[in-house]
Amino acid sequence: MKRILVCEDEDVIREFVVINLKRAGYDVVDVNCGEEAIRVFNSENGRFDVALLDIMMPGIDGFQVCKALREKSSRMGIIMLTAKTREIDKVSGLMIGADDYITKPFSPSELTARVDAVYRRVCISLESGTPQKEEEKKLVSGPFKLDVKSRCIIKNDVPIELTQVEYQILEYFFANQNIALDRKSILRHIWGDGYFGDDKIVDVNIRRIRMKIEDEPSNPKYLVTIWGFGYRWGDGSQKV
Repeated sequence: MKRILVCEDEDVIREFVVINLKRAGYDVVDVNCGEEAIRVFNSENGRFDVALLDIMMPGIDGFQVCKALREKSSRMGIIMLTAKTREIDKVSGLMIGADDYITKPFSPSELTARVDAVYRRVCISLESGTPQKEEEKKLVSGPFKLDVKSRCIIKNDVPIELTQVEYQILEYFFANQNIALDRKSILRHIWGDGYFGDDKIVDVNIRRIRMKIEDEPSNPKYLVTIWGFGYRWGDGSQKV
């Protein structure tokens, strides 16, 4: 059963979300504040596939809940729900570990499409791997090894914690080493053709990945920017 934790302090909106997600086949647990979201998550031992978190709440807000949940689980999907349209709110949520955001007001079809997309990316992909040859389970580039079986990246024999979206982005780059990939192709490959948002979500995730893998995130050696086009992954030996 697809399980989702919904945290929204406005009763009308929360009821709207719960009804539509249940119609879409989700097992929904809903709460009205950040404190309760964290309590329920802990009491359920994190057994949720996706969390839908409103940003603006009294007490512990959605950003704080997102950070707390992400520290406990790198695999669950997290979507921020916000009435704000300022770019900084979207970027802030993505930088602390959210996978996507939905801006109010939204339609039932957009809600279910965005939740379904995150569920497919971070959950079904974990279960749908096909058997691989032993030599195909680790992809090597410079000091990095991408472990396809455990879906993690290792740098100089030290594992790096990744969300599933971050892993999928790196897997795409490892499969296309030294090839410049434009933002649209990354967006289509990771988020799918039906994604409602814009390609800035790619840039924010790249920033987040660099903070985890680069020695100097502001001067990246491996995940480099191709100005006016997109990004390229290399082993660190090439000049930009």
